[in-house]
Amino acid sequence: MMTVLQHLAASALYGFILPLVELTYKKANQELSYSLVLEIQMVMCLFATAFCTARMLLNNDFKCFFLGGIGVVFCDSSLLSGVMVTVALPVTETLVVVFYNDKFGAEKGVALALSLWGFLSYFYGDIKQMKKKKMAPSTV
Repeated sequence: MMTVLQHLAASALYGFILPLVELTYKKANQELSYSLVLEIQMVMCLFATAFCTARMLLNNDFKCFFLGGIGVVFCDSSLLSGVMVTVALPVTETLVVVFYNDKFGAEKGVALALSLWGFLSYFYGDIKQMKKKKMAPSTV
């Protein structure tokens, strides 16, 4: 659980990111192009990944939800990963209320309703699309 000091430090650090990126653009000894912007973004992401990976190794905290989501994208597709995240959200919210006696406030109710609505809408649209494909004459 993060302390107030950690929250303030994280907020201050995040507040410096965009000005530092702008300073990097101005200090670059080459013309600012789309490829340079992407290169800087890639370096920032690689550094962040290395930092987080090292921290996770030190804390023995490699049982990460997002790592699993990226693994599903690698093994199957981003669509399946999105469906799994959509299923996990209401399940997680419900389990936290049941097992940790967390209060079920209006925010959680709205989040639960929206995630269930999105999940059911996805499957309703998928079923409707499959019915259209079955009814359409096949042209082989």
